Amino acid sequence: MRKLFLFLTVIYHTLLLGQTVVTTYPLDIKNPKESDQILNFENAVTHEVVTFIASQENFTILKYNSALFLTDQFTGPVEFKNRSLMGYSFSEDGNPTLYWYSEISKDIIIVKYYFESKASKALKFQFEVSSELIVTSFQKDNTFNLLTQHKSAPALILYVFKNGIVEEKILDFTPFKFQDRKTQPRSLNQILRDYPIEKMEPGQYNPLSKVVSKTKLYLLSNRLILTFDHSLKKTQLFDINLNNLEIKEQNFLQPDHKKVSRSSNSYYHENKLFQINVNSDELLLDVKQLDSQTVMKSIAVSKNDTIRFKNSPLLIQRDNFKPTELKNTAKFLQQLSSSDLGVSVFKNKKNLFITLGGQQLIDQGFDGFQPIVMSKSIFFETIWTKALEFTTEEQQPLALDKIYLFMDSHTEVALENIMKFKDYFILGYFDTKTKQYTMRKFTDGYD
Repeated sequence: MRKLFLFLTVIYHTLLLGQTVVTTYPLDIKNPKESDQILNFENAVTHEVVTFIASQENFTILKYNSALFLTDQFTGPVEFKNRSLMGYSFSEDGNPTLYWYSEISKDIIIVKYYFESKASKALKFQFEVSSELIVTSFQKDNTFNLLTQHKSAPALILYVFKNGIVEEKILDFTPFKFQDRKTQPRSLNQILRDYPIEKMEPGQYNPLSKVVSKTKLYLLSNRLILTFDHSLKKTQLFDINLNNLEIKEQNFLQPDHKKVSRSSNSYYHENKLFQINVNSDELLLDVKQLDSQTVMKSIAVSKNDTIRFKNSPLLIQRDNFKPTELKNTAKFLQQLSSSDLGVSVFKNKKNLFITLGGQQLIDQGFDGFQPIVMSKSIFFETIWTKALEFTTEEQQPLALDKIYLFMDSHTEVALENIMKFKDYFILGYFDTKTKQYTMRKFTDGYD
């Protein structure tokens, strides 16, 4: 299922896609398969870019400087089949390391690739499969990070890989108490079983399909923010210091309705917490300062009001079909109150782009043994200044909008990979028509 981005991704079919071909490289991939993979990644220190291309038989590594000119390359046979590329890191010598994960054996082959000698060196990492579950992985400051959940103890385990060394950090939640939706005591593992962690992508627009999650993980420079929103009454937030492993808990009460609320959620952005609470009569949105819990902005919209701060229509979209406009706030709230609620906040150089909405997954029966599920999204967009003031600016497409439009209209795109680079995005892919690896640059706004 295609992720839902801003409504521009589906209604601006006539949009001139602002994109530039940055570089191409000939590739001999006859018939791309699901097992083939392309990964682009940036050295956070030198801003060099490395592209790793793995086909059925061979791999190719391309090294680009910060201006995206090709400076080095080498190829070799694929040695680790039936494994997926999980992530990367860079050593202090500037050479990349890739992490190959096996779903079958539940281990990771760590391979460092040396441009100087055109050789590689492999190690194996085996985490405790019997007692740990993989939650997510991410890159930070040229390190590869693997986050797991202990199956019985109230703890998360963070493995940090760099320079051939792995550091284990235990995030202990023993001092903290958890409750379910009905305020009954539950363990951390019981909560995470019902509401798995969804990682938010830093510096990117996170779509409704992700932000409706009740448990979200945010990556900061030396901290992790973990939020729980399964309770209708509050957001339970944990601020995790990765230097000393100190965990601080804060509880933020949701804005209160006169009538029982049907759905609530939150979104963390730059030391602020955006909390949304909805029933069929009213939408409430609070913005609170993280440290003091001071309410910086509070919005209440009733079903009889016109939402004057919206910068898009009130929209409903089924699967990837063209969205239709809802006639009034009452119809919007009626649909939204029966949905999984979410709010997403994205900042560009000038403004905050905020999506308020929800998503429903509706069973449509079976196609043979495969269940058919239809998604329905209800949402609108609003654009604020960084001082949290409303604007009347016209909604403009983001780079990610353009990328998804481009991929939807170009069948030759295969093995695609999207990378944030400087202040724009790079779409890297194998072009099945020209038989080339191609990088295209996409920027925010109209061109």
